Amino acid sequence: MCILGVTFRARQEVPDSYDYNTPNAASHQSGYAHPGSPYHQQNQPPPSDTGSPSSDAVMIKIDTPSPLRDDQQRYPKEIGKTLLALLFLALNFFLATVSLSLVHDRVPDRDTHEPLPDAFLDRVQAQDWALDVSEILIMVVVNSCVLLITFHKHRFIVMRRVFLLLSVLYMMRSVTMYVTVLPVSSRTYYCSPKSNASSAGVIVKRAFQLISGMGLSINGKQIYCGDYIYSGHTVTLVLGYLVISEYSPKRFWPIHWIYWMASMTGVVMVLVAHGHYTVDVLIAYYATTRLFWTYHTLANNSLLLKQNGNNYIGREWWYFGFRYFERNVRGPIPLQYDCPLSLPASWTKKSPKLPGRES
Repeated sequence: MCILGVTFRARQEVPDSYDYNTPNAASHQSGYAHPGSPYHQQNQPPPSDTGSPSSDAVMIKIDTPSPLRDDQQRYPKEIGKTLLALLFLALNFFLATVSLSLVHDRVPDRDTHEPLPDAFLDRVQAQDWALDVSEILIMVVVNSCVLLITFHKHRFIVMRRVFLLLSVLYMMRSVTMYVTVLPVSSRTYYCSPKSNASSAGVIVKRAFQLISGMGLSINGKQIYCGDYIYSGHTVTLVLGYLVISEYSPKRFWPIHWIYWMASMTGVVMVLVAHGHYTVDVLIAYYATTRLFWTYHTLANNSLLLKQNGNNYIGREWWYFGFRYFERNVRGPIPLQYDCPLSLPASWTKKSPKLPGRES
């Protein structure tokens, strides 16, 4: 706040304009003599000091913008919330593996049930090698995302968002694959024998076996069938591309296109391998992109953090969790990067110059 002190000689408020022909002119002339009168010219009062008790000070307040907060206050790390989001992801990933473990015994027998009619699969012969190509591309995209997030200045916020998005997507996937079980889409993919009595121990053992392989078939751990509607491969590839394009500099658009083509190729390879039906891929793409764009629209517009009658996005079932994790982050995250590990001070300290020696 900036305060200005202004001193006036008279105790009465000075009018903007005055008509000396009015009836009240006589009562005011003693206090405000006309500048052209002889009295005013000969008897001018001496100026008084500004700080004298006889003067009245008018305080004028001028609002000035408050100083900006530093990045630590504007974009708090909140490591505890990030760990909580990671816990949610672990629980939902485990829930998805348990769902697949249960579904495996409910899959229609391949000898009696043919794959469902599919516009793409019916026209393309299955190629088992294509699934390995898709999963190699998944590992490339995921490792690139990890590298990008590691060197992002606000890495904990980005990590928290990725964990939450994956949590929601895997939660929905665990439900959709369980409620509707489809016949196996591939005639050549190996499926482990079914268990006549699926006890809790068998289900947990299957779940941990799937977790140890991170849900990929390339390492030989994914031997259970029935995880359709929707494609987990598509979720990972599409989300990886969206993260790279959102949190890397916009001038790196050639790299964005490369990862877009890599993600698209990985999705197509899943279909070429008959690892999923086409509808699985379409639903996964729609769910991933809409959730990502909706979440970031809310996160980048602080006014949408308030739930009122006009904010219909606030009716999303995950909105209350979103408000908890994003209430201290207002607005878009700047594209800034730094090293996650601070170097020792002795490494960055400049050596002293020798006296009388030019640098």
